[in-house]
Amino acid sequence: MTTAPPLLSPSPSPSPSPSPSPSPSPSAPGSPASRVRAGLTFAGIAAGNLLVLLDTSVLNVAVPDVQSSLRPAAAALPWAVDAYTVVFAGLLLAGGVVADRWGARRVYGWALGLFAVLSAVCAAAPGIGWLIGGRALLGAAGAGLVPASLALLIHLNPDPGRRTRAIGAWTALSGLGAAAGPVLGGALVELGGWRLAFLVNPPIALAALLLARRLPAPPVRAVRALDRPGLALCTAGLGLLTFGLVEAGAAGSGGWGGPAALVPVGAALLCFAALAAVERRAVAPVLPPALLALPRVRVAMVAAAVSCFGYFGGLYLFAVRLQHGYGLSPLEAGLASLPIAFPVCVMPFFTGRLVARYGPRPVLLAGMSAGVLAGLLLTLCGGPHPPVPLLVAAELALAATGTLSIPGAAAAMAVAAPPEYAATGQGALNGVRQAGSALGVAVLGALATLPAAGWVLAGVALPAVLLVSGRGRPRRGGGPQNPRND
Repeated sequence: MTTAPPLLSPSPSPSPSPSPSPSPSPSAPGSPASRVRAGLTFAGIAAGNLLVLLDTSVLNVAVPDVQSSLRPAAAALPWAVDAYTVVFAGLLLAGGVVADRWGARRVYGWALGLFAVLSAVCAAAPGIGWLIGGRALLGAAGAGLVPASLALLIHLNPDPGRRTRAIGAWTALSGLGAAAGPVLGGALVELGGWRLAFLVNPPIALAALLLARRLPAPPVRAVRALDRPGLALCTAGLGLLTFGLVEAGAAGSGGWGGPAALVPVGAALLCFAALAAVERRAVAPVLPPALLALPRVRVAMVAAAVSCFGYFGGLYLFAVRLQHGYGLSPLEAGLASLPIAFPVCVMPFFTGRLVARYGPRPVLLAGMSAGVLAGLLLTLCGGPHPPVPLLVAAELALAATGTLSIPGAAAAMAVAAPPEYAATGQGALNGVRQAGSALGVAVLGALATLPAAGWVLAGVALPAVLLVSGRGRPRRGGGPQNPRND
């Protein structure tokens, strides 16, 4: 924001008596009315990201109710959660390009409207196929909401200090969506069933849409061509990989060695191989090889994927296992998930200060180490009723993984990516975050016991610890480094 000019300026002609200071205009930047308008504007922008994160977790505690209501096949049930995240991850980069090309305010408004309509479609779904399809389309709408809302936020806060604080508040409010999801979902399921979990979205979207009509529109910039083959291969590869992992854990599918798992996983690997070949020849690749060749970029992307794998996979795992293992109601399971969900509402503010003081690398290392600790604690949670303090300790360790590593990875990418790839780097980072979330739900949710999930989580997080500690700093080239940026 530009600051207001001084109310009194020195005049070349002397005045016999000092002029009284004019009263501040109601529209001045520091006036109460201006602060109220700024708060409403911020609420209108942040509400879109709140909806996206809310829908990531609101259905977790409703899965048993969906199962009893729609009676889907075992392999289809996780897709009621995964379809949303998979499509969102695959289209996130495209959403940023579309917002740049057609205007962030326009894309944000259309995406909000679609989110409200599609939420109502999901609430009225007569079968699991309709629900999965509606959730997939919700993911597409969310892929338009997040980059457009961030573009609007940056445009409204050109000052770097104000922008940093605004993004911190935006992140914390997003965390509120993740934290409120299990509790709100549990309360709505107990009140009237899983369909009510979707009917909370339209009023929020409508309120945000009314506020968004007053938003100033950022200038539309000329952008590169859309890498359609790259986006298609990325989305297909992620979807096939997730489907294979879900099938591997489903009863009656033949397990990890059965064709229901091996065929889609093999097809996913072929898609990723084709993606690598296509990106080398693309004029404007969705994932530029020159960007991925930078060691610190790879470290940031791996840390983001692993942290979201553990955090969101653990959020889903605890929501389901607490209901089955302890016989908790959906609301009680949501409340029991607060140790893992609530810290993301407040910790981003403190994580930003830690990154500013010590740099992203130590923060990433602490977050990845917390993931290993969470996995080891889960390995001790055997039996039908593990000790509650042990479960709470594992939840808190997973919360530390998410609240330290996710903002730390964003800061690491901001430092590592060259200026010409800054937006692409952040888009790719958000893409792998959502991919990690989808894979975490698919893998950890498909495992039969908490100790098995713990071993998988520790096995995934430990290599990330070694990568961050040993390869987080570039070994050669790149000129002198600022130690606080490592």
